[in-house]
Amino acid sequence: MKIRLEVSKERYSELKAALKDHGIEVDDTADLILCENNPFVDSLIVRDKKTGEKVVVSVNDIVFIESCGHIIEVHSTKGLYQSSDRLYKIYSILDQNKFIRISNSVIIAKNKVIRITPTLSMKFILTMTGGEKVDVTRNYYYIFKEYFGI
Repeated sequence: MKIRLEVSKERYSELKAALKDHGIEVDDTADLILCENNPFVDSLIVRDKKTGEKVVVSVNDIVFIESCGHIIEVHSTKGLYQSSDRLYKIYSILDQNKFIRISNSVIIAKNKVIRITPTLSMKFILTMTGGEKVDVTRNYYYIFKEYFGI
């Protein structure tokens, strides 16, 4: 049996060892997930886009997460990564006080927005800390306005 752990860094190695003692393998691609009472994670396990190595990215470093077809790209202050999880799954484990979905394919970190530029067609163009620009689509326009108090 394989289980994916979504727990704090402090408990990860302890739980991994306990599960291993009971014959349970910890695998980041497993469908079964063991998580703490706190439903929000403090890091994501992703793959480095250049090297393909698995990397642990702190949630505090994430600028935005974008879905491009079946590929999920995690843009952070330290680099570009890919995830095999679905966008809605990632959003469900992120703290909604810190992250907001701005379109069907983009989640942003609230504290990484530098500039909000309104357009004439009920959209916003956001400039993020790395200089990247992302669009708030019309379907998320009012949710975004309420979230930022605009």
